[in-house]
Amino acid sequence: MATVPSLYRRVLPSPPAVDFTSPDGKRLFAEALEGGTMEGFFSLASCFQTQSEPAFCGLASLVVVLNALAIDPGRRWKGPWRWFDESMLDCCEPLDKVKAQGITFGKVACLAHCSGADVQPFRANQITVDDLRRHLIRCTSSRDCHLIASYHRKLLKQTGAGHFSPIGGYHAGQDMALILDVACFKYPPHWVPLPLLWEAMNTIDESTGLLRGFMLISRHNAAPSALYTVCCRDESWKSMAKYCVEDLPVLLKAEGLDNVQTILSRFIDSLPANAGSLIKWVAEVRRKEEEGSCLSKEEKERLFVKENVLQQVRDTKLFMIVHDLQCARIQCCTGSSSSEDSITRIAASVCSQGAAMLSGNLASSNGFCCWETHFKCVQANGGGTNTVISGSVVSEGNEQGVDMLLPIPPLSMSPCNSNMVNEIIKYPSSTDVLTVLLLALHPSTWFSIMDEKLKDEFQTLVSTDNLPDILKQEVCCHNPSMPICLLLFPIKFFPEKIRCTKHFLLWKLCEILEVLDGAVLDGLGLFLLHLFPL
Repeated sequence: MATVPSLYRRVLPSPPAVDFTSPDGKRLFAEALEGGTMEGFFSLASCFQTQSEPAFCGLASLVVVLNALAIDPGRRWKGPWRWFDESMLDCCEPLDKVKAQGITFGKVACLAHCSGADVQPFRANQITVDDLRRHLIRCTSSRDCHLIASYHRKLLKQTGAGHFSPIGGYHAGQDMALILDVACFKYPPHWVPLPLLWEAMNTIDESTGLLRGFMLISRHNAAPSALYTVCCRDESWKSMAKYCVEDLPVLLKAEGLDNVQTILSRFIDSLPANAGSLIKWVAEVRRKEEEGSCLSKEEKERLFVKENVLQQVRDTKLFMIVHDLQCARIQCCTGSSSSEDSITRIAASVCSQGAAMLSGNLASSNGFCCWETHFKCVQANGGGTNTVISGSVVSEGNEQGVDMLLPIPPLSMSPCNSNMVNEIIKYPSSTDVLTVLLLALHPSTWFSIMDEKLKDEFQTLVSTDNLPDILKQEVCCHNPSMPICLLLFPIKFFPEKIRCTKHFLLWKLCEILEVLDGAVLDGLGLFLLHLFPL
C-alpha cells in the first residue's frame, strides 16, 4: 500500500525573514514594545489560531482579528458560547468553495463587514508604501484596529502563492513588520522588511486579475443588523442591478401608472425570479437539549429586538399596501399552506442548516434532512413565553433536535394563545422582505416616474426619513443591504463631465461603499461597468 507524502513545516527563508522566536526576533520584539508599536500584539496573540484548512488563511486571519477586537458575533459557536469561528464566515462565499479555491481580497472585506466590523480595504494601486507604513504605525500603536495583509509568498522567498495573515507589530528602527502567519503548520511568526512586504502586496491575484493589498479592521461603533442581511452568495444582486438600472426606468415611464398601488404592483410583478434571495432574515438556532426548554435572558433579549424590528416594518404604510397587493396577487388571505415561503418550509431548511453548523460541518447542509417540525411555546428567564419551531434533523442515521427561535411581533396571533396555527401572519413573509427591499433602494431608483406629484408621493412612501430609529438603523446603517443597493445608483445621474472614465466610477463607488471596496472590485464594480458602458 502506497504511503501518502506528508510534510512537517517548512524552513523559514532567512533572510529576508527573521524568526519571531530567534534571538534577533526577540530583540526586535522588545525594542518595538519599548517603542509602543506592539500594542495590538497581545489581543491578537490571546485569540490566535492556525487555519483549519490549507485554503482558509483569509477566514482564519479574519477570525483572529474579530475575536481580538472583542466583536460579539451575536450567535452561538458551540454550547452556550458566542465566538467567531471559520465555520461561521459563509455569508459572502460558500465554505466548500473557499475550501477548494481559497478566497479573494474583496470577499474577506465583505465578510468582515457582514460580521459587524468597520473595514477599510486598500489595493496596492490605491496607496504607497509610505501610506502602508502610516496605517501600520497607527494600528500597531493601538488595540482598537488591526491590519490584515494580502500578499504573495514568493516575494518573501517562501513556498506557496497568495496568502492572508494579520500583522502583529512594527519595528520603526529596522522598518520591519511582524507577520503572525496563520499557517502555523508551515511557517512560524516572523519579521520581514516592510518595503518587501509592500512588494509582496503589489502583486496580481490571478483569480481576479486585481492587485492584492491590506485592510484595516476595527470595531463598528454601532450594533450589527438584528433581523435582515444581504446574501451575496448567488447571482440575485446581478439580477437586481440589471432590473433597477435597465428594466425599471422603462417600466416607470409606461402609461397607466396613475397611483402608488399601480406602481408597486408593476414593480412586484416584474421583479427577477431570484429577487427574494437578495435580502435574508437572520435566524437563530440552538440544540433542543441546551439549557432545557427555557430561553436564556440573552436569547429573549435578542428575540425581543427582532420582534420590535419586525413590528416596525409592519407598522409602515408601505407594508400595508404591499401586503394588500400580495394577498390579491397570490391569494394568501385564504391561509393556504402551499406557499413556497411558508414558515414550516423555511423552518425545515433553517433547522437542517443549523444542525449542520452545530455538528461542525464547514461545507453545507447537504445530507441533513429535517423530517418533522412543530410549533411549541417555551418559558423564558424573567417570565413570559416565546414561540420556537422544533425540528428533528436526520444525518447518516443520527437524529438531532434543533430549535429555531421565532420572532412574532406583538400584534400577530401566536400559537401560544391560539389553536389556529394558520392564523399566524407568516414570518418571514415575502411582504416583509419586499418592504425592506423597497426601503433600502436608493431614492434615485424612482426618478423615472413621469408625474411629479406621484413621484413625490411615492418617494415619501419609501423614504426612511420618518422611520422609527431602530428600523431606520436596520435599513440604512447596520444592514449591508443599503451599501449593496447603493450600487444600483444609475451612472446617468453622475454629472456628464465626470462620466468620462471608468476609474471615476470605481473610485466613486469605493468612496460611497467604503467597507465594500474589495467586494466591488472583485465583481460588483466590473459588472457595473458591463451594465453602464461609458
